[in-house]
Amino acid sequence: MSDSDDDDFGPMPARPDDNPRPRKRTKYNASDERIYLNQLPCTDVYEKSFMHRDTLSFVVVTKTEFVVTASVDGHLKFWKKSDDGIEFVKHFRAHLGEISGISTNAQGTLLVTISPTKELKIFDVLQFDMINMIQLDFTPGCVAWVYQPDQAYFTVAVSDANSGAIHLFDAKGDGKPLHTVSLHRRPVAVMAYNAHHNTVVSIDTAGMMEYWVPEAPEFSVPTAPAVSWRFKSDTDLFEFCKNKGSIPSSLNFSPDGALFVTYGLADRQVRVWRFATGKLYRKYDESLAVVAEMQQAGTAAKKIDDMEFGRRMAMERELEANAQASRYVNAVFDASSTFVLYATPLGVKIVHVAASKVSALIGDAETLRFLNLALYQGAPKAKKVRSIAMAASDNPALADASLVDPMLVTTSFKKNRFYLFTRRAPSEDAGTAGDGGVGRDAFNEKPTKEELTVAAIKPARGQLAEVAVLHTTMGDITLRLFADHTPKTVENWVTLAKNNYYNGLLFHRVIKEFMLQTGDPKGDGTGGESCWGGEFEDEIVGNLKHDRPGTLAMANAGPGSQFYLTTVACPWLDGKHTVFGRVTAGLDIVHAIENTPVDKQDRPLRDVSITSISIK
Repeated sequence: MSDSDDDDFGPMPARPDDNPRPRKRTKYNASDERIYLNQLPCTDVYEKSFMHRDTLSFVVVTKTEFVVTASVDGHLKFWKKSDDGIEFVKHFRAHLGEISGISTNAQGTLLVTISPTKELKIFDVLQFDMINMIQLDFTPGCVAWVYQPDQAYFTVAVSDANSGAIHLFDAKGDGKPLHTVSLHRRPVAVMAYNAHHNTVVSIDTAGMMEYWVPEAPEFSVPTAPAVSWRFKSDTDLFEFCKNKGSIPSSLNFSPDGALFVTYGLADRQVRVWRFATGKLYRKYDESLAVVAEMQQAGTAAKKIDDMEFGRRMAMERELEANAQASRYVNAVFDASSTFVLYATPLGVKIVHVAASKVSALIGDAETLRFLNLALYQGAPKAKKVRSIAMAASDNPALADASLVDPMLVTTSFKKNRFYLFTRRAPSEDAGTAGDGGVGRDAFNEKPTKEELTVAAIKPARGQLAEVAVLHTTMGDITLRLFADHTPKTVENWVTLAKNNYYNGLLFHRVIKEFMLQTGDPKGDGTGGESCWGGEFEDEIVGNLKHDRPGTLAMANAGPGSQFYLTTVACPWLDGKHTVFGRVTAGLDIVHAIENTPVDKQDRPLRDVSITSISIK
């Protein structure tokens, strides 16, 4: 045998492309899921809300435990995380126009904002002060910090809204661009910086997605080990080019830098990507057609009644028509990079990425349409108060409970408030707007002229009745009214009662083990109006729940005249209808009406009506 015979050496090793290794599937661990979920907010109602003068656009949470909120009128507010919520720190009139973009650096020490007024402003988060202002010679599109801590410049990237150029500035410099990146032919819609791999991912309005390292002069594509591909054809980076009209409004990286998520209302697709491979990892369809189909099939994350679902779908169509508000929708990762959170018509979904399942739903009892999200996880450094029992306990769960204080901060469509979701329910004395801000809705801004006018004509709280007797054809029902918590609703109901509006009206809808509904002069559930001739805002109070029979509440989302009495506890109605009273006597009459025979439309076969209402 020849010395050069190949058999002496055995078979040549296979090239990677010839014998690819099977990809390891990520195992789903239910116990791990519970551990991570315990580090996230979990309530179906928000604990607290705070005001801006105008509609909120963005919310940001920094690693340095600050919350920054921005509104469409150019105002910026700094808040500091505290033991049981947040505390106001400082207020800036940052721009004369809208704040169209905002970004914080990876360390949470610097913040940048941009505006269509061609301004860029830099803020020191720790000192909550503006440290630089740059007048641009172009209209900015989006903005992101793109530097490593050991670099000489605090580099911030700003895209041109009218061209494909991306200009790099020194945040503490004289305002002249350091470099201009020309990778895109169309204006960049979104971009984000992966600090773990020193790479920017940007997507333009034509759908082209680019990876680039923010180092002059090449601004080249990252190489191994940051990425595992050499050619774009090996990736899914043409996804948005292939799907016209799908440009996202947000792009965010996971804390470990391994994944990123894109989301927008253009096609309502939540896409989760693997950064290293450029491959699409998960894709969740949140289109209205799919949402409606799941509602009809009963497979939605939460089943809601058809009337409320119709209202939410109408709001979605209004949101899609509002180009400005549509830009604020985003999706974010939790600290463990296990979950993706994003707002939907049903609430904020917490999706387990590896298992591809909805693990929880936040804020589903609220009637608000949430948009922009920011997540805080951890505990304030000042949080050191512990009970003696907890300090003495060896139970690690108790130790963790005293430290972990997660908080989700979110804006809402057409609202000048931002909302805080925690692991705590609203306090027992939580009130509403009618309580002058003593409750979960803080009035931290001066009232508008309209609010002052309403306050001027509003009767004193002491003048509102607190007891009423509902005289029906089957007996009397005594009610206690919650004038302190729901003054406007009680005023409306009492005024209608005093004007004999309810006299002779039928209980047009009676459902056993649910409720009795009345207050409609038409008698079919389609009529009624308030004492002011139109609708008025709900007064949802955290501790007033449908938790017992005899709960008195307004029947429709925008209260008019119709109301109902529950015959059992109905927790699924919490947060959707204004509870403004309880039955204190005559619950037997309520159950007697409940047991009245009804037809297929839940209308009593024998008329049961209100003869009159006595106000005490």
